[in-house]
Amino acid sequence: MTMLASSVLLSAFFAGLVATGVTLAIERWGGLVGGVLGTVPSTIVPAAAGMHLSGSQDELLQSMAIVPLGMLLNALFLGVWVMLPNHLSTRRPLLVTTLVSLIVWACAGVALLAVIGKATSQGASHWTIGFIGLFLLIALAVRFNLQARPTPKGSRQVQWPVLVGRGGAAAFAIGCAVWLSSQGLPLLAGLAAVFPAIFLTSMVALWLAQGETVPQGAAGPMMLGGVSVAVYALVVMWSIPALGPVSGSVLAWFVAVGGWSYPVYLILRRRDLSHSLRESSALQPEPLQS
Repeated sequence: MTMLASSVLLSAFFAGLVATGVTLAIERWGGLVGGVLGTVPSTIVPAAAGMHLSGSQDELLQSMAIVPLGMLLNALFLGVWVMLPNHLSTRRPLLVTTLVSLIVWACAGVALLAVIGKATSQGASHWTIGFIGLFLLIALAVRFNLQARPTPKGSRQVQWPVLVGRGGAAAFAIGCAVWLSSQGLPLLAGLAAVFPAIFLTSMVALWLAQGETVPQGAAGPMMLGGVSVAVYALVVMWSIPALGPVSGSVLAWFVAVGGWSYPVYLILRRRDLSHSLRESSALQPEPLQS
């Protein structure tokens, strides 16, 4: 019992600590840098290690296999923040967007659990479920990032009480994930591990402090950057059982960041630079004819 409590508290504390950096990254560097590099694997690192320490290897595999599909839910959640505000009136758009995004996440999550339950009953392996989720996630994230959107920096600082609240929300979600895994509920643990606590609090905090443009601009890159979490989950399914929680976590993190996050950042940066150059050329006046 003491071991379980220590694992839950340590994982939750670390998750809350690292989660506060996302909004700070977006505010300081803009939606492109903050969105992609601010969504590198963070809360899932202590969650996976905590699940390994508190449960069996099979429970770790089940929990991590569902993470790519869980990140697909988060991509749908962020998609609402990209698309919906443009179609709302000026009356309480933040409240409506928040509620709709959570409803979409919850409904899709219930459907996802039903599909996964049926797939596993028919003999689908953890690896099959994980890679299907990864491919669907990549397809959706790429689709939302085909069109270049403004990714401005924040002009005002988010207050520290909001940062503390964000960290607390993420800590609660990850603590629940580790506890659910220890109770023999790995599927729910996997979903809890990717509950959009960071995304939700980041979007709300940025909207309140900066207006809707900053979170809208960051949502697309966050969607694409979040794929690194799915990559981490798939790698850690092998690396932690094989190498242990420390070495396995470090290896998986570098594979996810070096193999996905950084290349995606370079691609989006090049795309946005090309888009800016085309817009600048279009705005230049034509030379006078002699």
